[in-house]
Amino acid sequence: MANLGLLIIRLVVGLTFVGHGAQKLFGWFGGTGVTKTGEWLESIGIKPGGTIWAICAGLFELVGGLLFSAGVLTPIGAALITIIMIDAIVSVHGRNGYWLTNNGFEYNFVLIAVVIGVALIGPGDYVLFYRP
Repeated sequence: MANLGLLIIRLVVGLTFVGHGAQKLFGWFGGTGVTKTGEWLESIGIKPGGTIWAICAGLFELVGGLLFSAGVLTPIGAALITIIMIDAIVSVHGRNGYWLTNNGFEYNFVLIAVVIGVALIGPGDYVLFYRP
């Protein structure tokens, strides 16, 4: 059952990050795409090069989510997700305190704990490629 539990966690968290990356990079799933995401990043003080940072954030989310959900190079996927969540805390949510009700970093922190926990435990037996 632990392997099934790890699979569920990996798929839900990983594919959610794939979706967030696709929102930033391609404007899919109601996202704003690279240009508007870059403009928003510049509006919160990430200058110069908001568009470049939007591409980096989107790639970290997309690639990190793919690796994490597939159970392939899980620690690298977890690291990419952790980096982007730390950035979200530093850039946006940290100044609002912990609780999500105040737009704080509670959710980002929980996601960091989940991906690091799975990376330390391992992805389980249900992965994209066979692991001996």
